Amino acid sequence: MKTPKIQQFLHLISMLVRSNGVSVEMLAESADMHPRAVYRALESFRKAGLIVNKMGSLYSIDPNSPFLSDISGDIHFSKAEALTMAQVLRSVNDNSQQVRYLREKLSRLYGDDVLAHHAIDDQYARNFRKLFQAVSEERMCVLRGYTSNHSGQTRDRVVEPYIFLAENNEVRCFEPDSGMNKTFKISRAESIDLLDLRWSFKDRHEEFFTDLFHFSGKERVRVRLRMGSMAANLLCEEVPSAQEQIRKLPDGRYLLDTQVCSFVGIGRFVVGLLDDIEIVGSPRFAEYMKEYVAQMNVRVVRK
Repeated sequence: MKTPKIQQFLHLISMLVRSNGVSVEMLAESADMHPRAVYRALESFRKAGLIVNKMGSLYSIDPNSPFLSDISGDIHFSKAEALTMAQVLRSVNDNSQQVRYLREKLSRLYGDDVLAHHAIDDQYARNFRKLFQAVSEERMCVLRGYTSNHSGQTRDRVVEPYIFLAENNEVRCFEPDSGMNKTFKISRAESIDLLDLRWSFKDRHEEFFTDLFHFSGKERVRVRLRMGSMAANLLCEEVPSAQEQIRKLPDGRYLLDTQVCSFVGIGRFVVGLLDDIEIVGSPRFAEYMKEYVAQMNVRVVRK
């Protein structure tokens, strides 16, 4: 499931407000956006009334921008959007005046009943920070009280975490006890304890990939799609990182050249835009789509 655009924008704003200057590259990496999408966001912020400062290649937002001081009068957030903003601000490990101001403003506007803390959010944030540190420092850790989806059992798991998956909701780890690489849901651990032990099995960490459509696996298959402007624009809006894998063709159409871990995600995208997409030189995916469409026809007949 992709990160909502509003959450990406609010994450950018919170970084820019609390910083004396941050590069577009750092913003893009932190918000999981393409650098070109960040530049467009900066321009949108200016148009919305934020004072965007630039010193060299570094950007920041003036906390006294009219947009921020008049936020309650100039823009309305739904309850769902307000919850998203609150979650973003809670995830920021920062207690600066600007961030405190935004938290208090939201509380005044929407009330504590709307912005009440959810224990699972805080638990996830704590777990993620510990796991991020473990990956960065190549350290082993313990997933305390981890509940397995398969067995239903809850127990501690000693692991070597090495890559985040599924929009950072999962982490890929090598588990010495079983001698296997496994994927763990971050929210299913009661807590994370870092160990003073470095990775001992780095050579057994299997390469694992996540494709544009958020499916993960050990293997990838190349897929090429010739798309019209509608399909290309929709894909770039939904998945900004897709821009790096799309090029414009001489006839005005667009070519997506990507590698996927599963045909499921890209298949769902294609089936919704069949009139605007052609499969190019991807026989395995073409066969998959033929079967997919045939099964859809069968379902329609049965109804």
